[in-house]
Amino acid sequence: MSAASASRTLISYVSRWRSGRVTKVGVVLLVAVVGLALIGPLINTSSPTAFLGAPLSPPSRDLLLGTDILGRDLLSRVLHGGITLISLAVLASVAGTIVGVSAGVLAGLRPGRTGQVIMRAVDLLLAFPAIVLLLVLATGLGPGPTTVVIAAFIIQLPGAARVYRAATLEVANLPYVESARLRGEHGLAFVVREILPNIARTLAADTGNRFTVSVLLIASANFLGLGLQPPAADWGLMISENRPGLYQQPLGVIVPAVLIAILAISVNMVADSLARRDESL
Repeated sequence: MSAASASRTLISYVSRWRSGRVTKVGVVLLVAVVGLALIGPLINTSSPTAFLGAPLSPPSRDLLLGTDILGRDLLSRVLHGGITLISLAVLASVAGTIVGVSAGVLAGLRPGRTGQVIMRAVDLLLAFPAIVLLLVLATGLGPGPTTVVIAAFIIQLPGAARVYRAATLEVANLPYVESARLRGEHGLAFVVREILPNIARTLAADTGNRFTVSVLLIASANFLGLGLQPPAADWGLMISENRPGLYQQPLGVIVPAVLIAILAISVNMVADSLARRDESL
């Protein structure tokens, strides 16, 4: 084995080892945060909207994280505040992925007039900044979770369509795909059997990135008051509500902000690991 070949092999092993460690850390963090959001309401049966003490009280034996700016139990609101964020993010990212895959694969398989029409529509959506689109929808539809999910879905759609179009173009001319065409396969069966299995890793990696975008967008919308409304328990809304008391009781801002950051970072770590593994194959 030459020195150059040995060097490439060593670099490959180190890269895989680091990728594996990043994936494991990401999975552990993701399971921890999602588990907290899902199990939190079950293990904490107290009302997250009940007034239990003086506003901005420090942690105590009865109130482990203290109280928020209105005197509600911070721990209870943290345990109840993640399920809505994750649920809305999953809904928006799944919808964006399904429609994005459909548009991107169709544009990749039919690069002529059909593909051009689809991509021009995608370019039109890209012209609208995310915050502008969110504000327009909130003005027209009113603030609420439905508006935020629709906005997150529309904002993700152009990027998803471009990614899946590029992935489809990459595999569309492979020998076994061409062979399937010559055998007379077409339509949905052709896509399911020949295209989707070959872009599965790209699909998994990009879906993780879409979920991260949804989490950050929905949390930002709730922070701005365009999504869930008080007295709902939500991590993004908690940050907005407790900002005035940041110096007196910082846990009301720090804890939900850290949980949102861990959720977004862990999903991104897993998605990036899948993408790197896809590139190494």
